[in-house]
Amino acid sequence: MSSTRRKRYSAEFKAKVALEAIRGEQTINELAARYELHPNMITNWKRQAIDNMTAAFSGASERNSKADEAQIKELHAKIGQLTVERDFLAKAFGKCR
Repeated sequence: MSSTRRKRYSAEFKAKVALEAIRGEQTINELAARYELHPNMITNWKRQAIDNMTAAFSGASERNSKADEAQIKELHAKIGQLTVERDFLAKAFGKCR
């Protein structure tokens, strides 16, 4: 059993490395050697940075409204489930009387 622990990197460090990879002044392999990282890690961070770049330019209200919509949808599903369960139990209890 290995006693090595996974190294965790801060968001600031990931952003710094991803930005350098996006700039393209050095290759991924050069950056990996410089920061002692695996090239796949840098590639993943770069992809995440590019994919989430639109969130940086969208308004906070837009992000909040998407989160609110997801929560509302989840709560409506829960209400529906509880209604079905209540109706089922009401019928089952009525038959026992």
